Amino acid sequence: MGTIVVFGAGGTAGSQITQEAFHRGHRVTAAVRRPEATSYLPAGVRVVTGDATSERSVRELAPEADALVVAIGGGERGLWLDAARTLVGTLRGTPNPPRIIHLGGGATLCTPQGGRFLDEPDFPQEYRDAALGQADALTYYRSAAGGVCWTYVSPPPLEFHPGARTGHYRTGGDHPVTDHEGRSVLTYQDMAVAIVDEIENPRHENTRFTVAY
Repeated sequence: MGTIVVFGAGGTAGSQITQEAFHRGHRVTAAVRRPEATSYLPAGVRVVTGDATSERSVRELAPEADALVVAIGGGERGLWLDAARTLVGTLRGTPNPPRIIHLGGGATLCTPQGGRFLDEPDFPQEYRDAALGQADALTYYRSAAGGVCWTYVSPPPLEFHPGARTGHYRTGGDHPVTDHEGRSVLTYQDMAVAIVDEIENPRHENTRFTVAY
């Protein structure tokens, strides 16, 4: 089993990824800003103070890791680009750098017309800065992440929420995966399954993929 560092492990998505990886036998380090607030994580998870936008944090945690998962949120637009730049800039040129798995935004996915969901006129304004920030990070990975292995994972653009872990999902590229009713839906629990599956069996290196039922 591998060693996985999860930045943002205290959040809803990050905690699910942490638990999924731990219960599948991986060594997991939860990198959070407030270690005292993570008592709900499994007892065997190592909890440290860490920040994906801190070069010092990345340098301290990267040597022990096979994968660095970015599941951060709650910041201003520049947060996700700062994290991407820090991770890539710190890892590039180091021996055997860990792979970056970035949980990105579903609004960066393409509509049937070819534009992005975040550019639609009815896209909620309160989510726009976060969506643009995740789009900035994706653009950076695609254009400037040479020398580092990365994967950007997008949930559905709208219906992504806590729920049951089924262990089943489908994957796609730059367009949402939809069911027979045209809906794209996923739980945080099954996103965690998909991310740990990707770490264990890489299928989307240096690209973006999306997950839904």
